[in-house]
Amino acid sequence: MKPRHLLNWSSFSDPEIREILDLASLVKKNPTEYQNRLSHKTLVMVFQKTSTRTRVSFEAAMTELGGHAIFLDWNASNFALTEISYESAYLSRNSHVIMARMMEHDDLAKMASTSQVPVINGCCNKYHPCQALADMLTIKEHCTTLKGTRLTYIGVHNNIANSLMSVCCAFDVSLTLVCPLVRYKDEEIYGRLAAKGLITETLDAKTAVKNADFVYTDTWIDMEFFNDPSKLLMKDNRIRTMVPYQLNETLLNGSKAKVMHDMPIHPGYEITPELVESEQSVIFEQAENRLHSQKALLLWLLGQA
Repeated sequence: MKPRHLLNWSSFSDPEIREILDLASLVKKNPTEYQNRLSHKTLVMVFQKTSTRTRVSFEAAMTELGGHAIFLDWNASNFALTEISYESAYLSRNSHVIMARMMEHDDLAKMASTSQVPVINGCCNKYHPCQALADMLTIKEHCTTLKGTRLTYIGVHNNIANSLMSVCCAFDVSLTLVCPLVRYKDEEIYGRLAAKGLITETLDAKTAVKNADFVYTDTWIDMEFFNDPSKLLMKDNRIRTMVPYQLNETLLNGSKAKVMHDMPIHPGYEITPELVESEQSVIFEQAENRLHSQKALLLWLLGQA
C-alpha cells in the first residue's frame, strides 16, 4: 500500500481534515491516553530551512507519544551531495515517517516519490499545512463553531495564505485576504473557496479588521532572507509596500478580533510588540497548538488514531 503523504491539504478530503482536527482536540485534552501509541516508531526530521516551532513541536510530539525523533540538518547530511530521491528512499527504510522543512515544494515531491513511509511538509515556499491545522485548532478553542467564523489575513500572499485557504474551505470559515503583494497563490485552492462563497479580497485593511473574529499576519520577508545582505533591496521595497498594513493598535481600534501570527515575529514590522502581548493576542496559544496538531497528524498518518 502506498503511504499517505501530507504535502498540502489539497490531497485530503474535507471530512479527513475535520477528523484530524477533532483528533488534535482529543489529544490535547487527554494526552496520557495517547502517550505510548507510537512506541518503537521513528520520525526523521530533515531541515533545509531553520526552525524553532517545527522542530520542537515534532520532536516533543514524537517523544510524548512514545517514539523517537532524529534531527537531520541539510548541510550536515548528504542531501546536498546527491539526488534527493535517493536519500529519501534510504531514510524511509530506517523510519516510519519523515517530516521535511524545505525551500522548494518540488523537492518535497521528489522525497515523497521514493519514500516508503509518509512524508509531511514541515513548511516550504508554497504551503505550510501543519501550521494551518494548529491555526484551526486555536480558532476552534475560541468560538462555538468554526462554520461562519470570519478570519482576516493581512500580509504577503504566501505559503501561510495558501494553507489557510485549504483549511478554511474544509471548515466553512470565511476568509478575507488583504494581500498587496503575492509571492505564490494557489489558484485551484482559491477557486474551491470562491465556489463556496467563502473568500473576499480587499486592500481596505480597516474594514477587513472591523468585521473579523480573528486577524492573522505573517512576516513580510522570508526568514532565510531577513538578514541576508544580498536581499536588502527586496527587503526595503517590500517593507515600504507593506507598512500601511501593519497590525497595530490604531488598525485594531474598536475591533474585538483575536490576533494571530504563526511566528517567528519581526516586531515593529508586520506587528507591533504591544499587540503581540495584548489581551487580544492568541499567538502563544497558537504556537503551543503546533504540538497537539503535530501529534494528531503523526497518529493519523501512522494509523494509530
